Order: sequence, then C-alpha cells, then structure tokens
Amino acid sequence: MADPDFRACAAAGAGVLQRWYDQSTGQWASTGWWNAANALTAVIRYSKLTGDSSHDGCIAATFAATQRQHANFINDYYDDNGWWALAWVAAFDLTRDSRYLDAARTIFAHNTGGWDGTCRGGLWWNTAKNYKNAITNELFLTLAALLHQRAPGDQSYLTWAERQWQWFSSSGLIGPSGLINDGLTPACTNNGGTTWTYNQGVILGGLAALSEITGDRAFLQQGESIANAALSRLVTPASAHPPGILVEPCERAPGGCNGDQAQFKGIFVRYLSDFWRQGRQPAYRTFILANARSVWDNNKNASHQFGLRWTGPFDQADAARQSSALDGLNAAVALGLASSVRTRGRAIASGPSLGVFPGQLLERDLGWVPVFPACSPVLSAGAQSPGKDHRVNGRPAASQRRDDSDQRAEYRAEQRVAEHLFRRRRPGCCRRWGEDSC
Repeated sequence: MADPDFRACAAAGAGVLQRWYDQSTGQWASTGWWNAANALTAVIRYSKLTGDSSHDGCIAATFAATQRQHANFINDYYDDNGWWALAWVAAFDLTRDSRYLDAARTIFAHNTGGWDGTCRGGLWWNTAKNYKNAITNELFLTLAALLHQRAPGDQSYLTWAERQWQWFSSSGLIGPSGLINDGLTPACTNNGGTTWTYNQGVILGGLAALSEITGDRAFLQQGESIANAALSRLVTPASAHPPGILVEPCERAPGGCNGDQAQFKGIFVRYLSDFWRQGRQPAYRTFILANARSVWDNNKNASHQFGLRWTGPFDQADAARQSSALDGLNAAVALGLASSVRTRGRAIASGPSLGVFPGQLLERDLGWVPVFPACSPVLSAGAQSPGKDHRVNGRPAASQRRDDSDQRAEYRAEQRVAEHLFRRRRPGCCRRWGEDSC
C-alpha cells in the first residue's frame, strides 16, 4: 500500500492545531504551559519542512504574549524552561531573528542554577530541589549542544553538554532494560519509574548533536541502544494490527493518560528523526513511516483531529494530542524530503563541497555555523571534523569521524541541492551571507 502524501497530512494536522491557538495568550487552548512550547515547536518544524509560512505569525505572537505569564519564559520548573528554550532555538533556525536565540540563552543560563553536587551532579526538576529526574537533564544536554552549534567559537555550552552526558550515562537513569526510567530516588538510585516515551527521545537529540559536533560515533552507538530498546519494548507487538506502533505506557493502564502524557509520543519521534539523520538506520525510517501512516489511517476523525492512541481508534481531541501527532507526521515529511534531495543530488553531485541537509552541522573552528540550509555557506571537504587534539570519552574525536566515501558523496550531493532549493525559498537568508540574489 502506498504511503499517503505526508506533507498534505501534516498541513491538515497543523491547520486543525491552530484552531486551538489563542493569540491573546500565545498558547493553545485545551492544554498547558509546557505543552504550548511543544505545540509551537511542531508548528515551526512543519513550516521549516514544507515552506508553508501560513502559521508563522504565531511565533512572534507567542513570544510577546507568553512573557506576560512568565517573564523570559522561566518558571519554577527547569524542564518547562527547557522546552521553551528548545522552541526558541527552532524559531531562530526558521526566522534568523536573534531575539529568539537570546531567549534560549537566557533560559539556559538560568537552568545552570539547577545543577549541584547531589547525586554527584545533574539538574533538579524544580527550584524546590526535591527530585532529580531524567527529562530535565535530557533537555539540558540537548539545549547545550544545540546552543553550541549556534555560537561560533563557543566552548562553554559544549563543556556543559559533555559534562551532562558524562553524568547522565553514569547516574543509573538508564535501567537494565536499556530504557530510561523517570528519575532517581533520594538515595540517588534508579527509581524504577515509568519509562515514558519522551524520556527515550529527547536524549537522542542531544546524542545526535554531540556526534555531529565531535565526529564521535560512540554517541550514536549509545543512542542506538536506547532507541532500539524503545522500538522493542514500547510498541505494539508483531501480532498486533498494526504492529510496531508506538504506545505510551499509560495507554495500557486502567486510568489512561493525562494531558501531559498525551504529548509524549510526538516528542520521541521528533528526536528519533533528528537521530536518524546522523546514522541513517533503516529500522528507524521504517518505524517513523509506519507510525505516521497509522496516525493518519487509524487515529483521526472526519475533521482531521487526532486522538491519543496512534493505533486508533480516535478517542477525543485536544492540542496535546494534535501537536503530538503533528510531530509524527513532520518526521515522515522530513524523511521524504531527505530521500528527494538524495535522489536528485546524486544526479548532479560534483565538486569538493561537504555539507549536511537539513540539520545543524557544526564546525567550531570556522567563523560561522551553518544551521539553516538557506543561509549555509558551503564547507570545504574535511571541514566537518574537529581538531585532531579534541577528545571525547578519552578518544581522539578525529579518529571517530565518519569518512566513508559513499557517505561523503551523499553529503556533497545533499549540500548542493539543499542550497538550490532553500535559496529559492528564503532569499532573505541568502542575503544575510552577502549574496545579492538567490
């Protein structure tokens, strides 16, 4: 059976999501504060992937309105703050408006105050300092890595990212099943809490970025261990119809899922998509497409509203369910875009350029960071690797870089076609790099 047009599916989902948007508050009715950051991120990703700017007005509106509730998007919960920071990084990548990146930096600086020596490190969940949990620390890691990629010459953010992963990987949060549990006990041991899907996802975003930054494939291997456990243990069984579809643990519980938990699955797929960009594991591509297909075929009503269970049937509609499903559809759109670029790119590839599309390639030894492809100068061959003296986990990062000739050829092709496609889409960005016309 042929896949649906996922771009059209995502357009329908985004349009319905925006019916909940309240410009006066900058939030989405039917859901909460941190969910709003994720709804905004889903809309931004949709716009970036499709070129549909019809919903972009909500970015500036949200930026202005939500600060009336929490100045600088900061409240007493470090995880809430992290979600908003990641949303503003996404907004910067789309718009190139520096105020969004400044907001993310302000949030990050605040969140560093949540780190202390209890349990040998890590951030607290909130300012009450009564719980160290997984998601807060995953968000901190991913945000630090992404900010590093957007700060030429930075070392501080990278140091935080590496320090966070060193702590996280030895903290006990990753349980014996390979899945990440919710948090730590007061005695600093794994609490055996629920293995929520989003706890398996956000960490993948951070590990993907660290691998891209350092060239160290060990980060990918560690991420693959977590992703593979999720795809094995948090999905419908092979005997189900359909099989291999993501299931939130609360879906199997008598009480069902609350409004927070309805958000989680889309977050997992969002960051699995980013992780796939680095390793190109076929199983992850198959999983993303199967889940997007099931969301569309089995989990919507006649008004294109999406429910909780991606296997179906549709239960009820709210902005958390809708934006979570939109994340799943966005990931399928990203796969189709990557396949299209790779196919066309191989036909025209030539020359020494080396790049990545549509991700966030870092070269901290250069004077710029190519984040959004429309604004990205071409890297010279070999520029992707860090300096030979840079070390990760005690190993020279340069020795870990991906130098497979086929992969380099693919990246060269992608860079050339990406520049052509995205210059046409965002000529203002091209002018940012001193080009008069695109």
